[in-house]
Amino acid sequence: MSFKSTYLEDLMKRVIARNPGETEFHQAVAEVLESIEPVLEANPKYVENGVIESLVEPERIIKFRVPWVDDSGKVQVNRGYRIQFNSAIGPYKGGLRFHPTVNESIIKFLGFEQTFKNALTTLSMGGGKGGADFDPQGKSDAEVMRFCQSFMTELQKYIGADTDVPAGDIGVGAREIGYLFGQYKRLRDEFTGVLTGKGPTYGGSILRPEATGFGAVYYAVDMLKYFGDDIKGKTFAVSGFGNVAWGAVKKITELGGKVLTISGPDGYIYDPDGVSTEEKIDYMLEMRASCRNRVQDYADKFGVEFFPGQKPWNVKADILMPCATQNEVRIEDAKNIVANGVKYYVEVSNMPTTADAVAYLKENNVIIAPSKAVNAGGVSVSGLEMTQNSMRLSWSAEEVDEKLHTIMSRIFSASIDAAHKYGFGDDLVAGANIAGFLKVADSMLAYGVV
Repeated sequence: MSFKSTYLEDLMKRVIARNPGETEFHQAVAEVLESIEPVLEANPKYVENGVIESLVEPERIIKFRVPWVDDSGKVQVNRGYRIQFNSAIGPYKGGLRFHPTVNESIIKFLGFEQTFKNALTTLSMGGGKGGADFDPQGKSDAEVMRFCQSFMTELQKYIGADTDVPAGDIGVGAREIGYLFGQYKRLRDEFTGVLTGKGPTYGGSILRPEATGFGAVYYAVDMLKYFGDDIKGKTFAVSGFGNVAWGAVKKITELGGKVLTISGPDGYIYDPDGVSTEEKIDYMLEMRASCRNRVQDYADKFGVEFFPGQKPWNVKADILMPCATQNEVRIEDAKNIVANGVKYYVEVSNMPTTADAVAYLKENNVIIAPSKAVNAGGVSVSGLEMTQNSMRLSWSAEEVDEKLHTIMSRIFSASIDAAHKYGFGDDLVAGANIAGFLKVADSMLAYGVV
């Protein structure tokens, strides 16, 4: 029996039929199903007990309207989401994204990915995701507060410290988390670890803003070491300039690498001297805090070249790190990457690469570090924040950083071991999918049909 030609193909057809038009979700599911074929061949119990059918179906989808009043007194209405995808290994855990592009497909794919990512951390966290098609850019603090309060008024019915613990994501930073937590506390009359990414004065973890970027670099260090290489002296092309890119740039510089590019919606900059001084790295925070949302400001300030409307994937660098959003690297970008002789491609944002681009990079022997493993540092520190909240204590930056480094090393080891065990060689994409799948699937199997 060939699972690929029968069971998995039929299941993928059913996923597409039941979720029409949700291309991001289809892409995420297809990648995992392709990886776990040899696991199912060796362990038919997962098929016989309906685990895979349950795994691709969210446990709960919540959609709601979010009415709020803008500064001119006009009522605005957005749509909010929370998809509680899988709670087999812990309470639902995953960020909230406020961005005009948010729709059910994007939130569903993110929740599905989060399920495996959280499993890789070895912490007790299930998978979930949420957000709204609201754009905080250009809004006043008062407008953002009113939106967040309206959003949380509905969301609070479905979350809790032992049920579902949201965090931040694109468009949801410290300001938004503060407003959301304040409204939750007001409505529920309890101070509990129901949100992560909180400020350090009210239960947040030190290093949370840097965690995703730091974790990505720690994973990259282990990957380079495995392949007989070193981060010192390596050049990097990075996309984005928000929290994730900032954390990555900061840690790369600290460990001896050089970041040549950062990007924004308006284009990218090329800095031949590297985004490598304290002034330059701190300026990324200034750009993020402004309402301009453009990277050209960096080029103007530091006198470097700016490429309007372009992405940095035609730049020659040793390592590429997309840190912006999903499917930002397409097949034409992959061809540029291969033509430039890039050896390492490290996905930091969630599913930043189209399926055909991934296939092309693999065919041309580019080593791909997959996002569900690479960017698990953010949710890892969120998990540590949940632990600190439960224990009513706080860890130092050094303690959090050490725990994060350990978690990322374990993720790399688990991924490469799983790839070897199931015949994928050094394929880190397949290894991460398998390692995450096994933890979730074994827990689901233990519960019976629920």
